[in-house]
Amino acid sequence: MWFKRRSIFTIILLAAAIYISMKLTEFDLTKFRDFRNMIDFLSQWFPMDTTALPRMVRESFETLAIAFLGSIFGLIIALPASFIAARNTSPSTVVYHISRVVLSFVRSVPEIVFGLILLTALGLGPFPAVLAIMFHNIGVLGKLISELVEAADPGPQEAMRAVGAKSWFASLFSILPQIWPNILSQFFYRFEVAIRTSLILGFIGGGGIGQRLFNDFKTFQYSAVSLDVLVIMIIVVAVDLFGSYVRNRVI
Repeated sequence: MWFKRRSIFTIILLAAAIYISMKLTEFDLTKFRDFRNMIDFLSQWFPMDTTALPRMVRESFETLAIAFLGSIFGLIIALPASFIAARNTSPSTVVYHISRVVLSFVRSVPEIVFGLILLTALGLGPFPAVLAIMFHNIGVLGKLISELVEAADPGPQEAMRAVGAKSWFASLFSILPQIWPNILSQFFYRFEVAIRTSLILGFIGGGGIGQRLFNDFKTFQYSAVSLDVLVIMIIVVAVDLFGSYVRNRVI
């Protein structure tokens, strides 16, 4: 029977957790009764102000550059780190545990925290935003790829070692071809996440179209905000479609 008595206890705990969370977050659907403020607010979004469109396009490319560099540099560093942090390819048990702890620590720090630290130390601009995304991606991609390495078929690796290949050479060229499509899939997912992250980093001075969106909100230029939002949506959808195309071609 699919329903068990202990399921009742689980359901009660879940309901209690939902109730407590709603109390802590002041969750109240009755606040939607009056839509007049929302309608008045949204009415100021149209018609869109297209006078700053050329500058928005340039800042959109800056946002893409921030996300791409942060993701690709994170992958370049995370790839060798993941082999060190994988149980079946790590040089020793001590190195394995240390690398795991380091990756967990880096992954536990949100990009916004890295951004605040780096923007304070290096000044405003896109460069600290790139570093913030890169550091977080090292931790995330390092963990994900190390798990792919551990799950790889050991057969090809053992065969290369049997013919005299060095351990690191056998690990690289026997495991990497197996997991490369999944690595690529993870990279594009992190790239999409990095685009949204770069928008948030723009709110604290990281540059890109996120900073323009924040400034337009602060100055109540809602007709420009609507165009900012539209451009951001186009960027995210375009990257998602491109990532799907590349994944389908490779996989």
